[in-house]
Amino acid sequence: MSRAALKPWLLAAMCLAAAIALPFWVPTYYTQFASKALIIGMLAMALNLAVGQGGLVSLCHAAFFGLAGYVLALTSPKYDAASLLLTLPLAVLASALAALLIGALALRTRGVYFIMVTLAFGEMLYFFFHDTGVAGGSDGAFINVKPVIGIAGHQLLDLDRPLAFYFLVLGFTVAVIAILTMLARSPFGHALAAARANERRARSLGFPIFRIRLIAFTISGALAGVSGYLAAVQFGFVAPEMLGWHQSATVLVMVLIGGLQTVTGPLLGALVLIGLEEVLKANLAQWKLAEGLIVIAIVLALPNGVRQLWPMLVGPRKPQPAAPKAAPEAGHG
Repeated sequence: MSRAALKPWLLAAMCLAAAIALPFWVPTYYTQFASKALIIGMLAMALNLAVGQGGLVSLCHAAFFGLAGYVLALTSPKYDAASLLLTLPLAVLASALAALLIGALALRTRGVYFIMVTLAFGEMLYFFFHDTGVAGGSDGAFINVKPVIGIAGHQLLDLDRPLAFYFLVLGFTVAVIAILTMLARSPFGHALAAARANERRARSLGFPIFRIRLIAFTISGALAGVSGYLAAVQFGFVAPEMLGWHQSATVLVMVLIGGLQTVTGPLLGALVLIGLEEVLKANLAQWKLAEGLIVIAIVLALPNGVRQLWPMLVGPRKPQPAAPKAAPEAGHG
């Protein structure tokens, strides 16, 4: 493997080592803050599978995020702990089924109509939880006891401890990155990218465009459900605002800041935006105004996202020398 090819792996190893060491060097507050940032980063990476890889600008991914949290709230006993090994698959399945149903209808439209249809479905789920008595209605619902990971009555991990919860979230983040990377490099990922680049040409080559996009949208919704479940575990509370369109729009901004068509770019965008909010809130009264101006400046200066800074820092990748052409064999032609 060449030195240029080794650089991304070295950077990934350094980032992972820093993430593992982080809770041992910072106060508990920042460990909890890092857990929150990674959870939202997972949601941004999930959304990017639809937006960046598939070219499907969805405004309903917060609905999949919030739905998983509500599944945990509805299946948790009032005074006892639920089993994570049972409730997490159930929550992810609910988000995946919702994505499958919404995708099966929304993917029959294109462009701005797809955006409007996903927005409408997201708002329907929002008002379902807001205007009915399900799980507390507009007041939301508490999850009094965090779920446990246990086998045969033995608790393996105490999620009440911020350090244990952080490493659980970090493990899920690494798993989501691995899944999305394998998808992007697989024939399925190449077909999804081909459909995004030129749908008519991909269709003429025989790709089942609708099926490919529906699978990608469903996987994206399921991964959004993983992040929603973890968010409900961390905060011990779910509310209809988790499903609102503004949440989807905020995550979409994170995807744009991090960079489309990359796996880890949206995670970086989430860390940048959440970190920026934390700093501005502590120092400015009108922090939303300052945040908007900074986001506009980032988008204008780095149209391909903050990941664009990496080649600026280490230099562009050198082109690989072309392989020498084989000499024609004697007797041919």
